[in-house]
Amino acid sequence: MTAPRTTDSAAPRPDPALVRDWLSEVPDPEIPVISITDLGIVRDVAWEEGTLVVRVTPTYSGCPATSVIEMEIERHLAERGVASLRVERQLSPPWTTDWIGAEAREKLRAYGIAPPIDGTASDGRLAARAARLAGGGNASPACPRCGSARTEEVSRFGSTPCKAAWRCTDCLEPFDYFKCI
Repeated sequence: MTAPRTTDSAAPRPDPALVRDWLSEVPDPEIPVISITDLGIVRDVAWEEGTLVVRVTPTYSGCPATSVIEMEIERHLAERGVASLRVERQLSPPWTTDWIGAEAREKLRAYGIAPPIDGTASDGRLAARAARLAGGGNASPACPRCGSARTEEVSRFGSTPCKAAWRCTDCLEPFDYFKCI
């Protein structure tokens, strides 16, 4: 959590919906093709006692990009004249890949990263996850390059902690898979 930054209490207060629009311009530092709002980590934007409070939920509690994201939020909003700002981390409920929207999933795929498989997040609410854990369902992501479902995991550890290394057995291209959380 960052301390409030105050420079002018008479500065205009932009509507929280407008602030969310501004935050949609802030790229994720590890996957710049999607924004922090695409990723679903911006939980709340609200004015509290004259201070704009932006609550974010990191993709996981040890995410190395969290501090950079918070600094970018502060920088981006300061450039738009937000005079009093506090960024808070909200850890509960924990972030899930289910919060990544359909448009963001397409952006990931176009960038060469296989998005999380729908219905496989670890929140335990989804039937597809239960089926997979029981031995059913397809747990292999489609290749983002050729679309083949014939893929295999190379390493559980990818280019960032939230991704795993996979390869397509048809086109033989390696790719990152955004892990389901």
